[in-house]
Amino acid sequence: MKKSIFPFVILVCFLVILFSVIPAANAGKKSEASQKSKKTAQTIAGNPYLGAIVIDAATGKVLFEDNADVKGYPASITKLMDLMILLEAIQSKKLSLQDQVTVTAEASRIGGSQVYLKEHEVFSVDDLLYALIIQSANDSAVALALHYAGSTEAFVEQMNKRAQELGMKDTIFHSVHGLPPGKEQSADVSTPRDIAILCRALLKYPDTVRYTSVKERTFRPDAPQPFIMRSHNHLLKHLDGCDGLKTGYFFKAGFSIAATATKKNQRAIAVVFGSLNRKARDAKAREILSKGLMTLVASAPPPPAASMDKTKVTPEKAAQEEKVAAEAGKKEVVEIQKSTLYIVGAVVLCLVIFIVLLRVLKKKDEDGPFMM
Repeated sequence: MKKSIFPFVILVCFLVILFSVIPAANAGKKSEASQKSKKTAQTIAGNPYLGAIVIDAATGKVLFEDNADVKGYPASITKLMDLMILLEAIQSKKLSLQDQVTVTAEASRIGGSQVYLKEHEVFSVDDLLYALIIQSANDSAVALALHYAGSTEAFVEQMNKRAQELGMKDTIFHSVHGLPPGKEQSADVSTPRDIAILCRALLKYPDTVRYTSVKERTFRPDAPQPFIMRSHNHLLKHLDGCDGLKTGYFFKAGFSIAATATKKNQRAIAVVFGSLNRKARDAKAREILSKGLMTLVASAPPPPAASMDKTKVTPEKAAQEEKVAAEAGKKEVVEIQKSTLYIVGAVVLCLVIFIVLLRVLKKKDEDGPFMM
């Protein structure tokens, strides 16, 4: 009996040990995978950033760069390409700022930052561009894309085509808004250098800073409860001369910004990608943008002297001016001589008459009464 029970006891012990080890191993693997996933999500952003660059807006010259070709997620900075496509369409008369855009169901369902567009509402292109940039409204981005291109896919094709034309070789867009991708979707990808290229091209359009420099604006001003849009770009308030451009954020992307500012007629552009927090991003962007502006101002040529004529004087023109001046001088001399002659003559005549009278009176006094 004991012999028959002994193998059974051994089998039970083996099974107990086996089923206790397997869950522990699986738990270890799950914990490792979870840590790996968490680590991957965190390493998309860096401290103080993944990469950054500062360029001269006028020439494109790089003033500062640090890992400027790192690939990351631009998030809502993607909307700067929306703005470029639409401003180019306006310039070519394919679109007007006064065109009326009817909101579709697709646009009204977009989440994230928005102005809460409702299906069948109608807004001008101008109003929706303000919403796109100030509020970073994803619903506005979709509404504009559908109005202009007919579909978001067609609009994205134009975005990628324009990126290639600008030389943004490490950029690919998959959306019109920069939201994190859903299932079976890909995120927009770019680099600090590519975004700087986009910003420089975009600033050639005067209307760009009209949208990007606004800190606050009312949307639906005639509604019972107007919606107040506030820019996410805090450098507009905290950096003198800053008038743009756009911020971007979602969890895996970290905090990014494309900023521009002017000082003494010099303009610089700074791009900071993938900071761990907003304050670090803003502080670093402000620092490198300020230094870039200082470099530009220090190296700028001195303004022309105020006493120097800005127009070029040719030898022929100089000779002509000298001749005119000489003739004018002669004329003035002749006129002065004539007038002086008249005055001197009159004075001399008066003096002569006065002297003669004095002599006559004196002689009369000496000779006595004058008799005939």
